[in-house]
Amino acid sequence: MVTTPARPRSPSADGGAAWLRDYDRVAEAIVWLNAHRLEQPRLADVARALSLSPHHLQRTFTRFAGVSPNRLLRWLTADAATRLLRDRATVLDTATALGLSSTGRLHDLTVTLRGVTPGEVSRGGGGLTLRTAVHPTRFGRAFVAVSERGVVALRFLDTDPGAEADVRADFAAGWPDAVVVEDPAATAYVIEYLTAVLDGGAGDDGGGLPVLAVGTNLQLQVWEALLRVPDDAVVTYGALAEAVGHPRAVRAVASAVGRNPVAVLIPCHRVLRATGGIGGYRWGEVRKRAILAREAARAGEVPDEASPATAGGRG
Repeated sequence: MVTTPARPRSPSADGGAAWLRDYDRVAEAIVWLNAHRLEQPRLADVARALSLSPHHLQRTFTRFAGVSPNRLLRWLTADAATRLLRDRATVLDTATALGLSSTGRLHDLTVTLRGVTPGEVSRGGGGLTLRTAVHPTRFGRAFVAVSERGVVALRFLDTDPGAEADVRADFAAGWPDAVVVEDPAATAYVIEYLTAVLDGGAGDDGGGLPVLAVGTNLQLQVWEALLRVPDDAVVTYGALAEAVGHPRAVRAVASAVGRNPVAVLIPCHRVLRATGGIGGYRWGEVRKRAILAREAARAGEVPDEASPATAGGRG
C-alpha cells in the first residue's frame, strides 16, 4: 500500500468539485505566467488578472503546483529546459535500458511494466475486466483504467467539456471485447500513487505498481528505458534512441514516447529536445512545464529568492 503524503489533502477529502475549481485557477495562472514571463509580473499582477487575492493565489498555486508562482516564473524565464539538459541530462546504458540489468529506482517507487500477450491483443481484450473512472489530480482530471494485472491507462483530460467522452471512446476502441466497468473505488489507488510520485516519492510494500501495457517491442523498450530516468534528471530523444539500440530511429522513439499509456508514472515528461527545447507532450506543454518545474524545485534547481512575482504581492 502506498503511503499518501498528509499534505496537500486528496481530492476526495476536499470534495472533487472544489478541487477542480482550484486546479482550473492554477492552470489558468500557469498559462498566464508563461504568456507574460518576459514582463516579470508581480504576484499582485497575476492575482489581478485572475480576479483573485494574492494570498489566495499564492496558497492555492503552491498547494497544487508544488512551487510558488515566483519559483515557477523563475523556472520559465531562465532557459530552464536548457539548464536541465546541461546539468541533469542522463545517459542511459543500452543493456540497462533494455532490461538486461538493473539500476536505481523510479521516483523512490517502483513501476513494473508488463506486456499484453499477442493473444490478448488479437482477442481485443476478451476475457479482461477493465475498471475505469475519472479522478481529480494536482494537474487536472485524469482518466484511469485498471485490470487485475495492473494499470492500463492514466490519461490527463483537457478542460474541453467533451474531453472525457473522447478519451473514454478512444480507450474503449482499443479494447473492443473487454468488459469495461465504472469503478472509482477500484482505481483510486492509482491516484494515491500518482500523488506520492508528484510529492517526491513514498515507500510502498515492495510489490510496486504494475502497468499492463500494449505496444510494439520498440515501444515497450522505450517505456522501460524511461522508467530508468532518475527523478532529478532528463534525457534527450537521441539519447533515448541510443539506449534502446536504435540510434537512427529517433522519430520512431519520439512516437513511442508520445504513446505512453500512463502519464507521469512512466515519465515521458522528462524527455527534451537536444536543442534544449521543451518538446511536445501528449497532455499539453503547459502541463509538462508545470510537472518539470515541480520536480526541479524539489531537487533544489529553482531557488525561492525575491523576484518580481513575489514583490508587492502581499496584503
